[in-house]
Amino acid sequence: MKPSRFKCIVFLELLTLFTIAALTYLHPAKIIRQIRSHTVSSSHTEPAPPSAGKDFIKWVDFKVTSAAMNDAYQYDLKAHETDTPIDWICLLAMLGVKYGGDFKNYKSSDMKAIADKILNKESTLEDLTADMKYYSYYNEAYHAVLGGFVGEYQLPGSDCDKTQDSAKTQYGLKAFSPIAKGFPYTDYDDFGSSRSFGYRRQHLGHDMMGQIGTPIIAVESGYVECLGWNRYGGWRIGIRSFDKKRYYYYAHLRQNFPYSKSLKEGSLVTAGDVIGYMGHTGYSDKENVNNIDIIHLHFGLQLIFDESQKDGNNEIWISCYELARFLSQNRSETAKEESTKEWHRVQEMIDPAVEQYKLQQKNHT
Repeated sequence: MKPSRFKCIVFLELLTLFTIAALTYLHPAKIIRQIRSHTVSSSHTEPAPPSAGKDFIKWVDFKVTSAAMNDAYQYDLKAHETDTPIDWICLLAMLGVKYGGDFKNYKSSDMKAIADKILNKESTLEDLTADMKYYSYYNEAYHAVLGGFVGEYQLPGSDCDKTQDSAKTQYGLKAFSPIAKGFPYTDYDDFGSSRSFGYRRQHLGHDMMGQIGTPIIAVESGYVECLGWNRYGGWRIGIRSFDKKRYYYYAHLRQNFPYSKSLKEGSLVTAGDVIGYMGHTGYSDKENVNNIDIIHLHFGLQLIFDESQKDGNNEIWISCYELARFLSQNRSETAKEESTKEWHRVQEMIDPAVEQYKLQQKNHT
C-alpha cells in the first residue's frame, strides 16, 4: 500500500472517531436532558439507574377528557358513603380499556352503564375487570395522574377557632386550579407544539395566559423539590407529590418577585396555597430576565414510576389541558397583604396527606 494512501486512510479513520466522539458529547439527548431536567440546580446530578429487577410503566398518553373526569368524580361522590363505593379513577381506567386510551368519542352513557351495575349491586369492580387485559395498566397509569386529587380534607372553622379539632372532615376534590380564583386567563391545547429556543423541540406543558402578578396555586399538596432559575423556564418551582408519582412544574414566574417569600427547597405546601406569581421570565442564560413575549404560566406534570425517569431521556410528561379544565371548578380564593405585597389563600385547608408526611419525616429522624 502506498504511504500517501495509508496516510489518507488513517486520516479518515481519525476523522470518523473524532466525529463520533463529538456527536456523543453533543448528542441531542444530552441537550434534551438539560432542557427537560427541570430540577437542574447549581449542581447537576445524573439520572438514577433503573431499579434492578423492577418492571415499571415506560409511557403514558393521557387523553381523558374533563367531561369524563367530572362524570367519574360525581359517581365517586354519590357512592362515597354507601356500601358500594366507587373509585372514580377505576371507572376511568375501565373506559380507558374500552376506548384504547383515547376519550375523544367519550359517551356519558358508557360510564353510567358501568356505575349503575356497581351501585345496583349487579356486579363488582373485580368481576367487571376480570377479563380486561389492559385494565391493570390503565388503572396504574391513571392513578399516577390523578391519585392526589380526591380524598378527605378538613376546613378549619372561624378565625378565632381555626384548629384541626374544630374542623369537620369532608370528602371531595382537594386539588386546585393552578390559577387563583378571580384572575382571568386563557388557554388552549398546546401540548406537543413546537418550541425553538436552544433547539427545536416539543412543548411538554400547558400554557395559561394571564396578567403579571397573578397568584399561582399549588395544585396538589407536596414538597418543593426545586426552586430557582432555569435558562428555559426562567424562575420556576418544582413540587413533588408525597407519593413521588407526580412532579408539578410551574415556570416563567414574575421578575424580581417570583415566589412566596417563605418558600425554599424542602418546604411543604398544601394544595391551594399561593406558591408564586405569573410572569414571563426565561429563555435567557442571564438570571431574572423577561425574554418571553407572552405573559403566562407554563404548567407541566411529569409522571414518575421509577426514579430513573425523573431526569433524562425517559421522562413522561402529559398533556394538562383537560386536567386544567377539570380543576377550574376548584380555584383557590386569595387576598393581598399590603404590608408584604404577598397574596395568601383565604380558606385554609387541612390535608391529611401533609400531616401524614410530617409524621413519616419525624419518625425517620
